[in-house]
Amino acid sequence: MNETDPLVVFTPSGKRGRFPKGTPVLTAARQLGVDLDSVCGGRGICSKCQITPGYGEFSKHGVTVHQDALSEWNAVEERYDQKRGLKAGRRLGCQAQVMGDIVIDVPPESQVHKQVVRKAASARVIQMDPATRLYFVEVDEPDMHEPTGDLERLERALREQWEIDEITADLTLLSKLQPVLRKGKFRVTVALHQSHLESVPQVIEIWPGLHESGLYGLAIDLGSTTVAAHLTDLESGEVKASSGIMNPQIRFGEDLMSRVSYAMMNPGGDQEMTRAVREAINTLAEEIAKEAEIDPSLIVETVFVCNPVMHHLLLGIDPVELGQAPFALATSDSMALEARELDLSAINTRARVYLLPCIAGHVGADCAAVALSEEPGKSDDLALIVDVGTNAEILLGDKSRVLACSSPTGPAFEGAQISSGQRAAPGAIEAIRIDPETKEPRFRVIGSEKWSNEAGFAEEVGPGGITGICGSGIIEAVAELRMAGLMDESGLIGSAEATGTARMVAEGRTHSYLIYDATDEGGPRITVTQGDIRAIQLAKSALYAGARLLMDERGVDKVDRVVLAGAFGAHISAKHAMVLGMIPDVPLDKVTSAGNAAGTGARIALCNVGARREIERVVREITKVETAIEPKFQEHFVAANAIPHKTDPFPELAKVAPLPNPSFNTGGAEDGARRRRRRG
Repeated sequence: MNETDPLVVFTPSGKRGRFPKGTPVLTAARQLGVDLDSVCGGRGICSKCQITPGYGEFSKHGVTVHQDALSEWNAVEERYDQKRGLKAGRRLGCQAQVMGDIVIDVPPESQVHKQVVRKAASARVIQMDPATRLYFVEVDEPDMHEPTGDLERLERALREQWEIDEITADLTLLSKLQPVLRKGKFRVTVALHQSHLESVPQVIEIWPGLHESGLYGLAIDLGSTTVAAHLTDLESGEVKASSGIMNPQIRFGEDLMSRVSYAMMNPGGDQEMTRAVREAINTLAEEIAKEAEIDPSLIVETVFVCNPVMHHLLLGIDPVELGQAPFALATSDSMALEARELDLSAINTRARVYLLPCIAGHVGADCAAVALSEEPGKSDDLALIVDVGTNAEILLGDKSRVLACSSPTGPAFEGAQISSGQRAAPGAIEAIRIDPETKEPRFRVIGSEKWSNEAGFAEEVGPGGITGICGSGIIEAVAELRMAGLMDESGLIGSAEATGTARMVAEGRTHSYLIYDATDEGGPRITVTQGDIRAIQLAKSALYAGARLLMDERGVDKVDRVVLAGAFGAHISAKHAMVLGMIPDVPLDKVTSAGNAAGTGARIALCNVGARREIERVVREITKVETAIEPKFQEHFVAANAIPHKTDPFPELAKVAPLPNPSFNTGGAEDGARRRRRRG
């Protein structure tokens, strides 16, 4: 391997390396520890190693990918495609060879360790008033002496039996109306959709006789990194199944501005990203229906919440205007659409789609959904609500006024851009504690309730073993390093000599903390590197600076309570968040978790049409603060680079004993000072 070899970048893991021309993609993946499945030994039989190459300019990765970056389609792939079929754009990783710089996406179905939905549905009592309902009617049979059409007699039956004056139906429904009426002997069940934006209800579906198989909707939180869906019973509000996948757009850029840049620099790039995300949503819908054992045609409604860039790419709108001031949206209003307009073919062909309104600029429908779920405008005390993802949505408010902003935290909190990082899947370290005396770690992985130092841990983890560290794990690891005195407030990791532990491993001019090493058995080596610390510092600084900016706007130095939303909120302790300086200091008992608040807001809007009217009203009253043009954002950001931060120290850290060698380096204080100047 040398610097002239092609560079291979895998997404969503972010792992990269250089490989000689002719190296099979599967080989490159295995050598980098990328989660790419294969059970046939690379013979092109099992299809487990399917990958999606990306072409064009990827400024985020510093790579321009040409069409000849992979070897040509070969006979093995051709044979497999003819027999079983490959999705458009897919290649077999065991057959495709690296010929030039390439960005390769590993789709969820090709990953060994399947994703855990960290955005699971939160328990919530929702008043049911859905837009789509079932109505059983008895329709008059045709009469030669009264020449009216079947649709008109169905409309009359609904008027007489349910006081519904008027209906509309599209051609696809009309084409099945007559056979269904006759099969049901003119007793049928119809699903009517009554939007609050339209006066006449639409017939979505019709069944012969009494339909008793239920009616369902999807509440979808379309995030930059993950897509989470909740299959919801439209009669009871019960969540029948929840599922999530990685957003395939990651291969075009891990953060939103990288995707906007990709659209700017690659003609047709926005359409590429639109196709990718719509295909992913269809796949997710198929999987969730299969999991719940329901017919996908019974999914008759979908509600989406997403940030503005994802909003535009879902709708097929070029997001280029969102990449430059004044960050103009094509529309900020809510939208009611037909599923087929978004190519959502995996659900009912006549299903309806509702998108919550965006607040403005980079504060999107996901933030509106959090406002719908958490209702800061009804709070007696001043509440700071933080929904952490690749883009953090932040709300600050009470009954007098609500403010909102979006802060570009990046994908580090999701486990991306981290040396041993991975998505939340079985085997990923999700929690960690470091003994301040011995400096030894103990940790817990997804799929096990036991800590690593407890009896039976290895048996409970199972044959899959420990695979990496996810977002919640790396956040806790960095906070624990600070509390154990292994890292100073600037984020500099100490040497073995300075810290007194051999777990500090020299890596060039910096050091890493070794959490777990199974390389002797062919397993992973999991460390926290100086680069990992920097990625977390940048992410948490953006988050804290956004919160401080809203507090400045309100003219306050303290908030009464903090609500942590999203996967982060459900899996990170308040103490670790404050040690890092992710959120302003409040008493620990005033920090609560709201779970997936954006997803909950989507479910509320799915199940209650009145909630749609309410959020459309509320967003007009929220004051939006634009972080990108506020000079004080940069001031807060720089101060927040310290751990926890320069201006608001967490009292708990007063207990951390200073290290004997303040330079944290075997080269002495002078060398340590030089390194600090370089980092600054």
